[in-house]
Amino acid sequence: MREFKKTIQKEVKYRGIGLHSGEVSTITFKPATENEGIVFVRTDIEGNPRIPADIEHVTDISRGTTIGIGNATVATIEHVLAAIKGLNIDNIIIEVTGPEAPVADGSAILYVELLKKAGIKEQSSEREYFVIDEAISFSAPADNVDIVIVPADELKITFMVDYPYKAVGTQYTWMPSLSVFEEDFASARTFCFLDEILYLKGKGLIKGGSLENAMVVADPDTPLESIARLKEIFNMEEEIKINSSGLINNTPLRYYNEFVRHKVLDLIGDIALLGVPIKGHILAARSGHKTNVELVKKLKKIFTKQQMQIQYQKKRNQDIVFDINAIMRILPHRYPFLLVDKIIEFVPGENIVGIKNVTMNEQFFQGHFPGHPVMPGVLIVEAMAQTGGIMLLNSIEKPDEHLAYFATIDNVKFRKPVLPGDVLRFELKVISMKRGIAKMHGDTYVFDTKVCEGDFLAKLMPRKD
Repeated sequence: MREFKKTIQKEVKYRGIGLHSGEVSTITFKPATENEGIVFVRTDIEGNPRIPADIEHVTDISRGTTIGIGNATVATIEHVLAAIKGLNIDNIIIEVTGPEAPVADGSAILYVELLKKAGIKEQSSEREYFVIDEAISFSAPADNVDIVIVPADELKITFMVDYPYKAVGTQYTWMPSLSVFEEDFASARTFCFLDEILYLKGKGLIKGGSLENAMVVADPDTPLESIARLKEIFNMEEEIKINSSGLINNTPLRYYNEFVRHKVLDLIGDIALLGVPIKGHILAARSGHKTNVELVKKLKKIFTKQQMQIQYQKKRNQDIVFDINAIMRILPHRYPFLLVDKIIEFVPGENIVGIKNVTMNEQFFQGHFPGHPVMPGVLIVEAMAQTGGIMLLNSIEKPDEHLAYFATIDNVKFRKPVLPGDVLRFELKVISMKRGIAKMHGDTYVFDTKVCEGDFLAKLMPRKD
């Protein structure tokens, strides 16, 4: 069944305070064109800089998710994004008159209601999904985080948290589909712990925080001086009490497991940075903004690889990224100078692995040491360069309009002759890649034996007929 992208019908706005900056700003939601995506605009800065809400523009994840371009940033956008994706909106413009999105009540429900008031309309462009077709795992042992994503016919989330506080403890929840987001998750508020508040306040943060936009959890045996400090921070005249479960002033819960439901809300907002909705079941334990963003970075690489396979190959093969037909669509080289048979691994902007089967039928064996066939070392270097060229060309939007030229090849070493029957494995790793110029290190192996290595500098140039 075909699905089409959505945007809103009319402009809506809200004015409120930022959680960390304490600055009051206006956030305005406007309809967007069919393939514009989610874009924030800082209207208070000269030139009204536009910041796409994607993983490439994340600049900070210390206390929420911040995106930016140059000096223009927008902080604490996760609740806004959760509302947008929770309503299955694909294209929208979000104008902000300050450095941070308003925190509202600490949940996403105000933004959900605001967007529904604006009305949601279908567009003519078909929606694309990142379909999880095999299990993907992510772990961050230092943060005690584990995430697994398995195939599913729509987005599902299972989440578990455990904290050493009685008010939270171990909590579990599951979202069977986005259709329940508004009722079961959108109202879940952000939370923090008393010792965090004292730390953050000392760092000049949570200037806009209050007991109206966050749940505060503390140990029932918290010293009186810490409670007094909390009262001072929030400029409160009334007495502050910590109940037996650890919640400040008996704050009523909106859900019995509101804490873990807010973690699901945050995750939905953060995975919006992928730029494409997911069909898969995410099972997460103890994840926060930092690890959510790291997960999205990993997913982006996998999705990009899938898109390149679709672009260059008629049929996807789990064991091959690019077959020879796909390589011939990327590189201009042809027999007898096309020296890469297939690409078996590829992480865009990081590394690539190519394969060449060396046979006695290679044309160069006819004249290179006749009677004692040895593959010319310069062709091994050329094959590594071609493999690196495939990676470099796929770092831009229109690779078919460019060529990869190698400017320098340094530190080349030949360690062992390559003979007919050998299978060469070219491993290229990016040292740096910027503005169409790449520095790479390449190693060539036969089984586990290194036969050649070198450093390469290449540059993309427009292809001319």
